[in-house]
Amino acid sequence: MQRWIVVFAALICQAAASPAVFRVQLGEGVSEGPVSGRVIVLIEKGLSKRRLAVGPIPGETVIAAKEVRGLAPGGFVEIGGDTLAFPIPLAKLPSGEYSAMAIFDPDHSFARDRQDAGDLFSDTVEMRAGATTLVLSHVTPPKQQPPDTATVKLVDFESPALSKFWGRPIRMRAGVVLPANAAPPLPAVYHVHGFGDNHTEAWRAADRYSTSAFRAAHIYLDGSWSTGHHVFADSVNNGPWATALVTELIPHIEKRFRLAAQPRGRFLMGHSSGGWSVVWLQVNYPDFFGGAWPTSPDALDFRSFSGIDFTPASTENPFRDGTGAPRNLIRNMMSFEEYWRFESVLGDYGGQLASFNWTFSPRGEDGRPESAFDPMTGSLNADALRHWQRYDVAKILREKWQTLGPKLAGKIRLVVGGDDNFHLEKPAALFCELLASKGMKNACEFVPGRDHFDLFQPHKTYPDGLVKRIDNEMRAKWLAALPR
Repeated sequence: MQRWIVVFAALICQAAASPAVFRVQLGEGVSEGPVSGRVIVLIEKGLSKRRLAVGPIPGETVIAAKEVRGLAPGGFVEIGGDTLAFPIPLAKLPSGEYSAMAIFDPDHSFARDRQDAGDLFSDTVEMRAGATTLVLSHVTPPKQQPPDTATVKLVDFESPALSKFWGRPIRMRAGVVLPANAAPPLPAVYHVHGFGDNHTEAWRAADRYSTSAFRAAHIYLDGSWSTGHHVFADSVNNGPWATALVTELIPHIEKRFRLAAQPRGRFLMGHSSGGWSVVWLQVNYPDFFGGAWPTSPDALDFRSFSGIDFTPASTENPFRDGTGAPRNLIRNMMSFEEYWRFESVLGDYGGQLASFNWTFSPRGEDGRPESAFDPMTGSLNADALRHWQRYDVAKILREKWQTLGPKLAGKIRLVVGGDDNFHLEKPAALFCELLASKGMKNACEFVPGRDHFDLFQPHKTYPDGLVKRIDNEMRAKWLAALPR
């Protein structure tokens, strides 16, 4: 991370010897006709033939992109000094040796999934003086869906509620991990992944619970969507994902796999955006789920959206604090504004910050959600944030505690690192203070020195790892609720 900061500073401080210009050409035979989508050029210092890529957190790659309509085979689009780019304009690219590669993203999924099935791409070539030609001559093959095994099964379900909302068939997917030789009805743990993942985590996690004393089905849900992560919340922009999950998909899964169709047999577990999801579901459906184990959840109290007040009356600016200094988003690495600029280059929608607007904001006149902040200045949009209040979990609990409090007793067990990379310990602290003030004093744990990515490693309060501890807590809750 520190290396990225040094490189970023060096790039800004140096002037280019000559403007970088790229001609991205649509090769013959890779499409049946003209294509429309987003052209993305990746540039890295040094000479390389390997395929270039952008990780979830920016590294040393310079990215430039523009929208293109009707690019015909043999035709080209120019990417130059005035093209949207990050972290610096191409006109300021320092002199030196560089490698470059082009990607064509026809379905605008790059901001969420990076290079994926159907994307066209060029070879990686040396950047040359004058214009460098990058020929889109390859098609990214689809990833193969992992096959069903004796213990892992795919669920592919067409949702009536979501299909009605979108006016076309919409499918919900899940990977189900079943314990071997376990007699039904089984309890179920519903997992919600973080941003950028999906239901195929089930196949990677198949061995995780093979020796567990808790004989439960582990269902890995798919929260990925064209707009980012829909977090299983009903939304005016994304559609009724929570309703579809609770009234359609879960009953379908329970019937197919003979699961315990009672609240005592339905548990929730999720990390990051998935952590927010499971608290949201538990709070909105307290009589349906038997408990939620969120880890490092996205902001549950919008008075601290990763440290920034995102409520309608706020006068704060996500880009700059009161002194004009940049507001940090990724600890010791990147400001909120820098990350927004980075995400904006990757695509018009589908990124992490954009996905919050798609879930929480009202729909604008152009059919897209209103942004919670001005994309150029960072000024907060009070009208949009009034709509965000519907998803402020802490606000909901403060207003409805008399009804929700008794139903949530003992049903939330939140764990977050004290040094979360995205400052998520700050909203968690506000949320947990609320729970403690209402008598839920053991609902939260803050793990000193742990961050967003190493939270699950063994710690003195969970020497066998956090997954193991949560598994044991769920088992105890399941056994305690069994009829005597």
